[in-house]
Amino acid sequence: MRIPINPDGETMKHLTAPPPLSLDDKKRLDDLYAMIEREADYFIGYPCNAVFDYSPLFPFLNHPINNVGDPYVPSNFHLNTHDFEREVLEVFQQLTHIPEQDAWGYISCGGTEGNMYGIFLGRELFPEGLVYYSEDTHYSVNKILRCLHVRNIMIKSNPDGTMDLEDLRETIRIHRDVPPIIFANVGTTMKGAVDDLAGIRQILDELAVHQSYIHADAALSGMILPFVDDPQPWDFLAGLDSISISGHKMIGAPIPCGIVLAKKRYVDRIARSIEYVGTMDTTILGSRNAITPLFLWYAFRTLGLEGCRRRVEYCFDVADYAIERLSEVGRRAWRHRNSVTVVFDRPAPEVVSRWQLAVQRDIAHVITMPHVTRAQIDRLAGDIARSDAAVESNRVMK
Repeated sequence: MRIPINPDGETMKHLTAPPPLSLDDKKRLDDLYAMIEREADYFIGYPCNAVFDYSPLFPFLNHPINNVGDPYVPSNFHLNTHDFEREVLEVFQQLTHIPEQDAWGYISCGGTEGNMYGIFLGRELFPEGLVYYSEDTHYSVNKILRCLHVRNIMIKSNPDGTMDLEDLRETIRIHRDVPPIIFANVGTTMKGAVDDLAGIRQILDELAVHQSYIHADAALSGMILPFVDDPQPWDFLAGLDSISISGHKMIGAPIPCGIVLAKKRYVDRIARSIEYVGTMDTTILGSRNAITPLFLWYAFRTLGLEGCRRRVEYCFDVADYAIERLSEVGRRAWRHRNSVTVVFDRPAPEVVSRWQLAVQRDIAHVITMPHVTRAQIDRLAGDIARSDAAVESNRVMK
């Protein structure tokens, strides 16, 4: 693409208004938007909630706002939304039951950054530590471990996606002289499985492991389990040292975002003062998005926690309906307790493509986010039935 250059060499600040887009460029944008609108009607395979309206916040996009630095420390960069960021973090602190006097966090660019932060804290606490993570852990974690040069061992997963605790026990026993840094899943990517945190703590106690660190990836389920009557152990009450939760998933946002919470005493170990921005360097990124904290703040102020609870109940209802309809068209379908991830037998490639389904080996899943409707589930089931019928017809003809 060739970018037009100002022939007079003037800087952009001298121009009162930018020139309009060419007709070709405008058409490209119009075509892109039309494609996104069309494909959004088939968006049921990935955990991003499409029910939101943040238009009252659009004026903030007219300014270069930036949440650089620690959200709890004043900065020389005044165009920030730190006050609102801290209010959002207070909500998550309540939901995750982190002790108030030892709570710290920030709004990240998404779950991967939050997971990197948790592993980073664990490594700084135990430089010679070993990270243990299961086969069903998100693909980005292996990349994080390479980036941080952390020693690690993959633990087997059970068929349902949870970490195999017997394998974990035996592996930690062999390496009892090395502090374990355990990466636990609170809702795995493909199956929505929640690792047994109580069982993990029991293993550490039985092996007399007194130095350890536990981080949880609760990207999706971190905004589900606080709103159910019978949650699995998943939060700081279950022994966590840090947790990562996505903001663009159950809450919903047009820009990926997340929160990471950690015990402040561990964060203090890595803090460094940065004079030229007048704040503390305690985050992974320097410049940080300042509009996403407003999105999350706005969602909590308008939807409220009771609204979040109703959304979760709706998602469970649609998930149960999906299991029923997929079973009717010959698919084995199931979900974990307190999960909106419906796992079923992998359908034909054209169905996978049309409905944007995540697949792995012989399974696929639908994630019944707040925007997913029973009507969409009916259409998916119809497409699967027609695809299977066509395959059977071709088989008979041969």
